[in-house]
Amino acid sequence: MAGIFKAYDIRGIYGETLTDDMAYNIGRAIFTLLGCKKVVIGRDMRPHSQPLFDALARGLTLYGAEVIDIGLCSTPMSYFANRLLGADASIMITASHNPGPWNGFKICRANATPISGATGILDLERIVEESDYAPPATARGQIVSHDIVPDYVGHFRAFADIRHPLKVVVDYANAMGIVEAKVFEDLFEITPLFDTLDGTFPNHEANPLDPTTLVDAQKAVKAGQYDFAACFDGDADRVGFLDEKGEIIPMDMITALIARTLLRDNPGANIFYDLRSSWAVKEAILEAGGVPNQSRVGHAFIKAQMREKNALFAGELSGHYYFRENSYAESSALAVLYIANIVSQSDQPLSEIVAPFQRYYASGEINSTVRDAPFLLGKLRRRYADADILELDGLSFEYPTWWFNVRSSNTEPLVRLNLEAKTLDEMEQRRDEILTLIRSS
Repeated sequence: MAGIFKAYDIRGIYGETLTDDMAYNIGRAIFTLLGCKKVVIGRDMRPHSQPLFDALARGLTLYGAEVIDIGLCSTPMSYFANRLLGADASIMITASHNPGPWNGFKICRANATPISGATGILDLERIVEESDYAPPATARGQIVSHDIVPDYVGHFRAFADIRHPLKVVVDYANAMGIVEAKVFEDLFEITPLFDTLDGTFPNHEANPLDPTTLVDAQKAVKAGQYDFAACFDGDADRVGFLDEKGEIIPMDMITALIARTLLRDNPGANIFYDLRSSWAVKEAILEAGGVPNQSRVGHAFIKAQMREKNALFAGELSGHYYFRENSYAESSALAVLYIANIVSQSDQPLSEIVAPFQRYYASGEINSTVRDAPFLLGKLRRRYADADILELDGLSFEYPTWWFNVRSSNTEPLVRLNLEAKTLDEMEQRRDEILTLIRSS
């Protein structure tokens, strides 16, 4: 299986580790696991997404399941369709920001509840490895088509409240943001970048977490008079933002800004943020009358925690923004709309609106290769035993003037460090101190 069954999805190189035959068997395994009678399947623009759809659908309809083909769409649209169409399951065919040769499947149960390694992906792997499939039905299921885009656009467009004209650069990265952005395409003036669907990603990787992928949008903003820029990833479940100067806005600052806005009409609501986020996010939620909640990193974890507390909104440092309005799932178009609303209703530019949240100094996420992650975490626990220690995801250590988190990668022999302090000097000193400990282990 060459390791295609991941912590949050199934992903591999098409024609090598992920083949049409494998997709057919995964379709059979999904039915065997879930017993699903109605399955929504969407896909991105990669040239092999169509044959993978055909193979998946063949595997599912073998058992009499109805497959609803929603065609080319964003991942948030597939979540929306899952709930709207009353499906038992949904599958989005995409490899997100991975390069063109990659593809994969994001799988959900009913109500867009994601399946992760711990809640079904490992079971799917076992079923495929052991060929432990349910017996076929006596009659094949049908494949029907449904255009989900008008429903999605109509639902989320209702949240627009643009008070004065805006000019916005939107980098679609030749990917599914082109469809996702139909929510707001006529609401303000857009200068598009790379707005032709092309699964080979001819201009740059579709990953707003990588600053090098934002260079074109930065140049565009700096060359004109724009209010901000929005930059989508490959399947448009993540979005990054630049201010009117072309400066990158940290994604946790966007979480704080949207949370503050939503809490004006929803005082006392639960808001989640992942534990890599700045102290400023928690403070902003409290200041706006909300209830802050830390989450583990990863969409499956944060969505589960949101459901438990009926949370209104959540944000991750990776640019995922989750809304109760989309079954606790991402809607990057709605995140863009809220930022547009905020800017259009203010007499300040976006850089000044965000500035009050930029209170601390962050290291950014730093990866290090380690031989024995559990040994390292034990070493850190002993060294920083006088801290307030949290074990939500890896280990987090908090002091009055600084904090850090170290957690293991799900897929590589890496640990990831995030650290923040009240001063730049302390951030740099503590960062170097901890990296020395990590890299000498």
